[in-house]
Amino acid sequence: MGSGHSHGGGDNRTRLVWALALSLTVLVIEVVGGIRSGSLALLADAGHMLTDVAGLLIALAAMSAGRLPSTSKKTFGYQRLEVLAAGVNACFLFLVAGWIGFEAWERWQAPPEVASGSMLAFASVGLAANIVGLLLLRKGASGSINIKGAYLEMWGDLLGSLAVIIGAIGIAATGWLRIDPVVSVLVAVMILPRAWQLLREVIGILIESTPDDLDLDSVRVHWLSKPFVVSVHDMHAWTITSGVPVMSAHVVVRDDALARGLGPILEDLRGCLDGHFSIEHSTIQVEPEDLAEGREHLHP
Repeated sequence: MGSGHSHGGGDNRTRLVWALALSLTVLVIEVVGGIRSGSLALLADAGHMLTDVAGLLIALAAMSAGRLPSTSKKTFGYQRLEVLAAGVNACFLFLVAGWIGFEAWERWQAPPEVASGSMLAFASVGLAANIVGLLLLRKGASGSINIKGAYLEMWGDLLGSLAVIIGAIGIAATGWLRIDPVVSVLVAVMILPRAWQLLREVIGILIESTPDDLDLDSVRVHWLSKPFVVSVHDMHAWTITSGVPVMSAHVVVRDDALARGLGPILEDLRGCLDGHFSIEHSTIQVEPEDLAEGREHLHP
């Protein structure tokens, strides 16, 4: 039996809209600052911010599509578009990191002049904006993979802005222009772990891995503790999209319990899943002892 679920509230959408407006503002500021100062580090941070903007736009579109009603052909609607959007976002990050590395190598060999004062001023504005963005997205990061992706990228931007600020101070103090490509590579290196973390989570959902926070053995133990349950087999758990875990299982039940009715059994099993493991959508096949005998060993 399955039960309903809700996903993707208006609060998350509002956070994404505000984060998008903020990211667009910072993007323009850093592009202007990078061109005026001649700093690759600022342009690298702007490139990262461009992926934020693209990711946020994709997330908003996917969130809207995910709210479309389900049909007989698409029984979960378009909820998984959110996961695909997050995957595209992660790929953008990898591409930007590669471009930064290539451009940094070119500038290492022939470093151009950099106006450290302008570089410092524009990076400071970017840092302040990133702090505001983190505060906007922090609450929703645990409940949505796209909010989480945007939140992680904001962290990368904040660290990137800090690196640019340190680089600008270093150039002003020493006059060594190669600090700029060095800082740019640091920005790229900070991008990669976050991109991989997001992509790994997306892949886990798409290949229908068991959710990280769910232990199927614990579910089995909980169910087997009930006096009417004989055994549990064919357990499967996966995620439709962030915050929507799904589970199916075959549960062998004592014949005398079945004789008293199927409704209370299913209600008890589903209540256990919802109350202890936060799984609202489940499909449970109840089997009598004689029918299930010799079959439960075939699958875990």
